[in-house]
This record gives sequence, structure tokens and C-alpha cells, in this order.
Amino acid sequence: MATRKVARQELEKNNGKKGKPAYILYKGKVYDVSDSSFWMEGEHMGMHDAGKDLTEDLEMAPHKEENFSRVKYIGELE
Repeated sequence: MATRKVARQELEKNNGKKGKPAYILYKGKVYDVSDSSFWMEGEHMGMHDAGKDLTEDLEMAPHKEENFSRVKYIGELE
């Protein structure tokens, strides 16, 4: 199965607000964090917003890529 390509516009639109899914980008990969209790209304811990590239932000986070196994992988940014 081919990897789905996600346009930047789709990533930005899916910001978790007003019932939209909450997508985040990390190292070129798009994840849906909508079902995570850590992402309410598209916001994580009052510090990060969905619909954005969080690659640089995660370099300083207490967790790394291991947590992505808990959320849905959508595809790669085109």
C-alpha cells in the first residue's frame, strides 16, 4: 500500500478546533492526535498547537518518537 501524501494546507486545516481532527507533523510524517487525552481542542499542555510542524519543539520535549506508536499515522507531507 502506498503512503498517503498530505498537503500542508490539509495539515494546517486539521488543527483540532471546531470539531476538526488534530494533525501534527514530525520529521515529515503526519499523525492524528485527536483521540489523545493530551491533545484537547488541538492543544497540548498549553504549549503546542495541532496543525503545525512540531519537529523542532520535540527536540526539547521529555518524550520522543516512542509516543507516536500511540496515535494514528496518516502519511507523509507532500
